[in-house]
Amino acid sequence: MKGPLFYSKILLFGEYGIIKDSKGLSIPYNFYNGALKVDENPSDEAIASNRSLKRFADYLEQLDEDMVQFDNEKLQNDVAAGMYFDSSIPQGYGVGSSGALVAAIYDKYASNKITVLENLTREKLLTLKAIFSQMESFFHGKSSGLDPLNSYLSLPILINSKDNIEATGIPSQKTEGKGAVFLLDSGIVGETAPMVSIFMENMKNEGFRSMLKDQFIKHTDACVDDFLKGDMKSLFRNTKQLSKVVLNNFKPMIPTQFHELWKKGIETNDYYLKLCGSGGGGYILGFTENIEKAKEALKGQKLEVVYNF
Repeated sequence: MKGPLFYSKILLFGEYGIIKDSKGLSIPYNFYNGALKVDENPSDEAIASNRSLKRFADYLEQLDEDMVQFDNEKLQNDVAAGMYFDSSIPQGYGVGSSGALVAAIYDKYASNKITVLENLTREKLLTLKAIFSQMESFFHGKSSGLDPLNSYLSLPILINSKDNIEATGIPSQKTEGKGAVFLLDSGIVGETAPMVSIFMENMKNEGFRSMLKDQFIKHTDACVDDFLKGDMKSLFRNTKQLSKVVLNNFKPMIPTQFHELWKKGIETNDYYLKLCGSGGGGYILGFTENIEKAKEALKGQKLEVVYNF
């Protein structure tokens, strides 16, 4: 038995900012995916995943039934039969491993579910996001619900504010284009919860709050607008500013061995780095106007191109 595939996602812009109502832009990333599965001879990974699914199934039974109802009996029976989440999505890498799992469970077990095929009004999107936020909180302590939403719909999602989200189109890729968005593998697994705690602690500081509003959110919003309009000149200008702000104010979220590379990109303009998800490890997101130059400058690093323009 194998269920439908759910894909990973990349939050191009908006990490941390969306907690405080900045814009955000999230795109599906089809390179990684996962599906619910039962095997006759499960591997150790499958057994560990099944154990975690058992705890998740128990947690879902406590969710508010006015918001979402699941066929809990069927879910518990499938878990008892050894069901697990078979996934190529790396965990702790900021590309939505728990989001894809949440989407798969909702798709298979939710009663009266909202489907991708119906007219997705803003209300329906917000309802889905609220349900997914509750479901994914099991994994992160606090979740916006965006990762599972992206995975479930497999569409780019534009976040205008907390209560205003929409499915959107993004400029089509130019496969011959020199400009690129890429992922850099830090080689370290990142933990979301501790990073979010550091951020929340920093938010108590007035200087940090005003930096977030006047610099971080300002440049994040501009990057989203530039990307959607296809204004690459302005996009790189704003991404450079964003990269600087992150280096100066989000140091704990950047693995120490990447501080110098981060700075080098800003100084040479060969590439600009930013957080991918909560940081602390996993992937780092990079933007470059010339991918060959960036590859040269980042020789020895593991680099995956995710979008060309």
